[in-house]
Amino acid sequence: MRSISFIVPAWNEETVLGPTLDAIKRSARQLAVTSEMIVVDDSSTDQTADIAVEHGARVVRVQHRQIAATRNAGARRAYGDVLFFVDADTLITEPVVKAAIGSVERGAVGGGCRFQFYGRIPLCARVFEAIAVRLYRLAGIASGCFLFCTREAFERVNGFNAQLYAAEEGGMSLALRRQGKFVILRESVTTSGRKLTTCSVREIAAPIMRIIFHGRRYLRNRHGLDIWYGNRRPDHN
Repeated sequence: MRSISFIVPAWNEETVLGPTLDAIKRSARQLAVTSEMIVVDDSSTDQTADIAVEHGARVVRVQHRQIAATRNAGARRAYGDVLFFVDADTLITEPVVKAAIGSVERGAVGGGCRFQFYGRIPLCARVFEAIAVRLYRLAGIASGCFLFCTREAFERVNGFNAQLYAAEEGGMSLALRRQGKFVILRESVTTSGRKLTTCSVREIAAPIMRIIFHGRRYLRNRHGLDIWYGNRRPDHN
């Protein structure tokens, strides 16, 4: 392994992007390989791109408003042998990056890790967190906030399924599992719980239930996916 790339898709993420990039830099500092940070700025109208440059990231500008295509655009511009996809509101650590690299060196084609929410969130959200972490692990699926894979495996599966407007991490996890060993690390990252504080239980549950009952048919356009594609609400935590 010669190099790694951290790819951060972002749409109007000026309030959270800086700490995310700082965490990536801290995590990569002690690694024995070279690394780069790429922020894929997808149609932002705020200072996302400026903040990315200030923190040493390379900016790739796209106008997809579709998360899978945005992730793929970053991967196409990356030079790393291993690709790390990190959400703009997620804080990674050196242990989780080292564990990911170690798993690749032992033959894994990719994987994910545990996650926990930061910030003040309702008790019901903490219950959701505990259940979701276990379900992801049992299913062998990476959460969207942190997924890694070798470039070779990424290219073999043709990247994320650009027909999906959500749950693309699940499709990618399953595709990578068909290529070889896919791991869910015991190490964890922390990700923002802002959707759990700015959206109602009904707003969160409705699209999840539709995905469960209608599957991929429901994921092929933005309709009903406002929790991911609607105007972002301010989080006052």
